[in-house]
Amino acid sequence: MKTPKPLLIDLPDGAEFDPGTAPPPPDDDLPPPEGRAMQMALRAGRARMSFWARLGLSAVTGFIVLVISVSAWDFVTSLVMRNTALGYLALGLLAGILGAGLVLAWREWAGFRRLRQIDALRRQAQEARETVTRTSAQDVIAALDSLYSARTDMRWARARLTEMAPDQLDSEGLLALGESTLLAELDARARREVESAARQVALLTALIPLALIDVLAALVTNLRMIRRIAEIYGGRAGTLGSLRLLRGVIAHLLATGAVAVGEDMIGSVASGSIISKFSRRFGEGVVNGALTARLGIAAIEICRPLPFQSLPRPRTSHVMSRALSGLFDKPAKT
Repeated sequence: MKTPKPLLIDLPDGAEFDPGTAPPPPDDDLPPPEGRAMQMALRAGRARMSFWARLGLSAVTGFIVLVISVSAWDFVTSLVMRNTALGYLALGLLAGILGAGLVLAWREWAGFRRLRQIDALRRQAQEARETVTRTSAQDVIAALDSLYSARTDMRWARARLTEMAPDQLDSEGLLALGESTLLAELDARARREVESAARQVALLTALIPLALIDVLAALVTNLRMIRRIAEIYGGRAGTLGSLRLLRGVIAHLLATGAVAVGEDMIGSVASGSIISKFSRRFGEGVVNGALTARLGIAAIEICRPLPFQSLPRPRTSHVMSRALSGLFDKPAKT
């Protein structure tokens, strides 16, 4: 194979070539940022295995647990026969492992039960608004008050609701009072969690150059955001409960058609397109942050014990404006 010879270009006499005056390469052929990391995370969250795949995975998991259990028991019994003290020490450690596993299982069951209780309360509130009877609204308010009876941070709001509830003569006013009194502060906390998660996803996408690492970071950040939102509203979701919530949130987005770009995301996507002219990664980060904000708003709707009625529903553009402004805010002077 012959080595190509250098190509000589003859310039006219007196002509000078300055690389600084060369026009920038055209970028019209580059697609606008579309939030690839969040799109892949959403596809991973809504992926569902077939019946036979779930059956096979359950069988493999059960077989592994059986092998480990039998091996551990054989090890403990053989160790007791050789050395009684070490054998009983191993038996105590095994009992501690089983006890911790039972506690974790009970916490997961309690988390699922808590989430079902909030779902039932939200359906009950929807039925109360449709029936327009004060008795049904009183039942909803009583269930909502019982939901937060053990929380010290809700003591003042519950006392104010008890004081002002007799003044409301119709069901609509009573439900609006319960929503504005008990859920206004919780909505603010949940909105701050969404803003923080959107900011983190935008920064991680802009700073992490690896393709799959940013997807994993976005998925972990969104799972943590959904779990904290559930805890704010009283859900107490565990690991499995957070995964269930993630699937429920994605199903809610698909059912409402909110996965595609809507009116409340046009500003964020346009900002990402403009920023991508200067930094492609940061433009992707802005769009990923907007998708995270939309996912967080859907999580608020799923975890909220009452649907939005008297209080305004958060908008993606507003959440993103506050999230991105937090990147450049100066710390307050003390």
